[in-house]
Amino acid sequence: MTILYLLIPLSLILLGLAVWAFFWAVKNEQFDDLEGPAHRILFDEDENDLSPEERQRRKQQKQLRPQPGDDDDDTESPR
Repeated sequence: MTILYLLIPLSLILLGLAVWAFFWAVKNEQFDDLEGPAHRILFDEDENDLSPEERQRRKQQKQLRPQPGDDDDDTESPR
């Protein structure tokens, strides 16, 4: 019976720590994007990490670069 005098305050302290950890995580935006990290691993480069200027520069480079298979020179004849 005397062990309850130790276990009840200890359980209340642990409960208080758990509640504090939960509110700390919410305050530090740990639960804002739950699906983003799972989808981000599928891509090599994440354009959301780039600055807007860098994103615009990459978009312009993609438009200037010829796409593979779009070239019109028929140097190789089909067999």
